[in-house]
Amino acid sequence: MAKATLKTTKTDSDVAEFLDTCSAEVRADCLELVAMMQQVTGAPPKLWGPSIVGFGDQHLVYDSGRELDWFLVGFAPRKGKLVLYLPTGAPAFPDLLARLGKHSTGVSCLYVSKLAAVDRTVLTELVSASVQAVSSKGHR
Repeated sequence: MAKATLKTTKTDSDVAEFLDTCSAEVRADCLELVAMMQQVTGAPPKLWGPSIVGFGDQHLVYDSGRELDWFLVGFAPRKGKLVLYLPTGAPAFPDLLARLGKHSTGVSCLYVSKLAAVDRTVLTELVSASVQAVSSKGHR
């Protein structure tokens, strides 16, 4: 099956310029996430679409045969929340989520209102565990 055409693709847009459009508090949290995710992945931040900061690359092939290129881990500042995109999905690590602090989850997303509401060490463990779980399965 041919690769799906996505609206959200890696761009050449400047991540720092994008983050400069955020409020000071949100920008500070985003800069902290950039440093943490870059350390965990060893990859520089890239802007995906107009508002997702992604790190690393992976080629996904679904059971249906659908294929797409996507980032390994990333985040997006949204109205009132930071959305963290984890390759395994946050629910894959209930023990870490129990220690994280105030958050909510989606299928592959973790939502936090601000980093001050969560334990940053646990957040780093969660991001690292998710990246390691996917990397050990042969994704790039």
